[in-house]
Amino acid sequence: MFEYELQQYRSADLIRRAERERLAREAVLARRAERRAAARRTAETESHSPRPRRHRFARAA
Repeated sequence: MFEYELQQYRSADLIRRAERERLAREAVLARRAERRAAARRTAETESHSPRPRRHRFARAA
């Protein structure tokens, strides 16, 4: 009986750890997505023309 209870405890502990790690990953991904969206918004408002910054093709030699 003791081994069964120990196994149940370990299983529940692993499930709790996995849930915490999943939530932490989701939080990191959400923060990263929000930073990218904010950077996109500021880049759009700061640009003065619709043209790209660099030339599409390199100069011919």
